Amino acid sequence: MLDYVIIILYLSIILLVGLWSGRGMKSLQEFSVSHRSYTSMVIFATLSASFIGGGFSIGNAEKVFRLGIVNIAALWGFSLKEILVARYIAPRTGNFPNVISVGDIMEQGYGKAAKVVTGFFSVFLCAGIVGAQVGAMGLIFKVFLDIEPIWGILIGCGIVIAYSTVGGMRAVVLTDVIQFCVLAIGLPAALVFGIVKLGGLSAIKAAAPAGHFSIPGEAMTITAFLSLFLTFLLGETLVPPYVQRLFMGKNAAHTARGTMLSGIFSIPFFVITGAIGLVALALNPKLDPNLAMPYVIRTVLPPGVRGIVVAGIISIVMSSADSFLNGAATSCINDVVKPLRKNPLAERQELLLAKLTNCFVGIMAVIFAIKIESVLDILFYAYNFWAPIILVPLAAVLLGFRVTKAGFLVGTVAGAAGVLIWNGLLKSPMGIEGLVIGVFCNLIAFVVTNKLCTNNVR
Repeated sequence: MLDYVIIILYLSIILLVGLWSGRGMKSLQEFSVSHRSYTSMVIFATLSASFIGGGFSIGNAEKVFRLGIVNIAALWGFSLKEILVARYIAPRTGNFPNVISVGDIMEQGYGKAAKVVTGFFSVFLCAGIVGAQVGAMGLIFKVFLDIEPIWGILIGCGIVIAYSTVGGMRAVVLTDVIQFCVLAIGLPAALVFGIVKLGGLSAIKAAAPAGHFSIPGEAMTITAFLSLFLTFLLGETLVPPYVQRLFMGKNAAHTARGTMLSGIFSIPFFVITGAIGLVALALNPKLDPNLAMPYVIRTVLPPGVRGIVVAGIISIVMSSADSFLNGAATSCINDVVKPLRKNPLAERQELLLAKLTNCFVGIMAVIFAIKIESVLDILFYAYNFWAPIILVPLAAVLLGFRVTKAGFLVGTVAGAAGVLIWNGLLKSPMGIEGLVIGVFCNLIAFVVTNKLCTNNVR
């Protein structure tokens, strides 16, 4: 009963804070990047809360249960990505003072058509990830609280849709800070209690197969490991919610510092969530790996602490869902609707359309999760087309390289073709992900085309 009280209180606080934060919002810019005056610590908290979704927590525990610490090492590709963005891209954000979306950046380098193309893929990517988080929400309520998935989806996602629609990015940031604090305390607590229950780290080492503690381990070749590492390095680089956070700080220094802290934080965090999978393996080797983290939380934590940790797990999903909802709404209105209109929209109209889009994407994700789960798989497949199509030309503009429209066009075609041929026709030989191949195809085509076009201009 105590756990239920804690969780209900937590969800009520999140909802009230989110709704309260929406007061006085007047423009699409406020909805998308708030007031652009956040400190490095707030950037750190909101960015960390956004990237820590189900895959980097429950999914990591499941993979480490199955494969060993190799999955933690592969996830450090994401950590390296954050550190590289902090070092080389975040300090340059001051060169883009009025940007609120990825499309705005692309337009400066390649024109309006590139902005619309980027907006389309941004909406597709964000909607797919929201759909995946919605499905995870139902599972979490079922596993931890024994509530039917449909009710878990309606409760959890209803709260997220409400506060993110009313409060925009201001609500997202405020709730992210709360959610980050809860999960940053809750998950380490679960690991500590689990180790104590087992009697120490030696019990984990004794229970797990020897191959679980080597890299790449018995279940993965070195080529497959490097491919997975590169997939985590490239896959979510500069996706819309993360780009929005690059333009929310007081200045470029605060943004860079907050991003760097987030990257550094992710290194031990991935160790913690992965180690929970090893604790589950030591407690019950015959357990379904998908239930590794829920099993540890239910088994080792006392009442009260368990409620806080379950609230942290719910936070993981909510903090990702609200960020990608906002990213989808911003990209749809700013990068697709506005460029295609002949007559400009008034500020109030832009804001209203963004809120309606935010609500619509959330509701559709709920419907898909309840009725047609296979559609979510199709939507989530869009993840493979973000980095191979958008990443290279976007990074080039942010880093200040000389670019051409032809480079964007040829690189886009090469990146998409690379993914389709490698995954579809060749069936991912040597275990290498098509995403990695697509990015390199784009990079080569982009660089060569830009070089030829600039030489011709001279």
